Amino acid sequence: MDETSPPPVVVAVGSDGAGRAALDFAVDEAVRAGCGVHLLHVAPAFVHGPDSILVTSPEVQERGRRVLDEAFQVARRVVPPTTALTADLGVGPVVESLRETTRGARMVVVQHRDLSRVHRLVSRSVTNSLGAHLRVPVVAVPSTWSPGHAPGQEPRVTVGVDVPVRSERVLRAAVAEAAGRGASLHALHAWRLTGMYDGGVTSRAQVQELAERAADEIRQALGAAGVDAMQVRATVETRRGSPAEVLVEASGSSDLLVLGRHDPLVPLGSHLGPVARGVLHEARCPVLLVDPHDSTHRRGRLGT
Repeated sequence: MDETSPPPVVVAVGSDGAGRAALDFAVDEAVRAGCGVHLLHVAPAFVHGPDSILVTSPEVQERGRRVLDEAFQVARRVVPPTTALTADLGVGPVVESLRETTRGARMVVVQHRDLSRVHRLVSRSVTNSLGAHLRVPVVAVPSTWSPGHAPGQEPRVTVGVDVPVRSERVLRAAVAEAAGRGASLHALHAWRLTGMYDGGVTSRAQVQELAERAADEIRQALGAAGVDAMQVRATVETRRGSPAEVLVEASGSSDLLVLGRHDPLVPLGSHLGPVARGVLHEARCPVLLVDPHDSTHRRGRLGT
């Protein structure tokens, strides 16, 4: 990637090529940002010997080149002539190679499909790993997604809010996405009590108080994230229920769903989080995963 140009939108090309849904999303994002689209495919390698040397066969590398060339030809028909299109072949472990070669990218876009159970587990493992370990924002695009809106439906970005006071960068990313798309912003907080408290012991008044308190905290966090300064029309909703199920339902009427990665208490913990894992492969719209401690996902610093 050319360091003198605006950071590109990177499309992670899988072994079966570049998906059209991922390309469509990447092109829309690149056109809005005024940056290029960069295709990246990693030919797998394995560690061999006491010196941990990465080994790959010439056949594997040649297969990787063919996959990348085919993806490039498809992308040329999708990417506008005014948008730069580049491609690169990496060699090594997929997730680790992508993590190293996408530093400084605007975002990484990956497509996932509905597959057989075995292939689905492999696909989810790769997508989850990318979302968990890449430092740049990652967008997972369903293969069934296509750009556009249903008749009478306005553009909408939905952001899942867990703890408002710890969601500043996630909210800033969502506000920037809504502003760039000319969309409204829907801040959604889903919650449920556990054990005996979810069985009706807690009074309706107490439940209402919890919901109103959460809504007030979200409005304050949105103000701090610049929603008024960027003139984004925002709504706040608190809903009792499973967060993953509520967010998946909201994805049906959204152009983009923004979620924060999990912040584990220990280094070996999951960096994705149970809600993000539950939503990632069930959402009906693209899902943008944001590092809650990453300050790079701001359009002013990413070439717009």
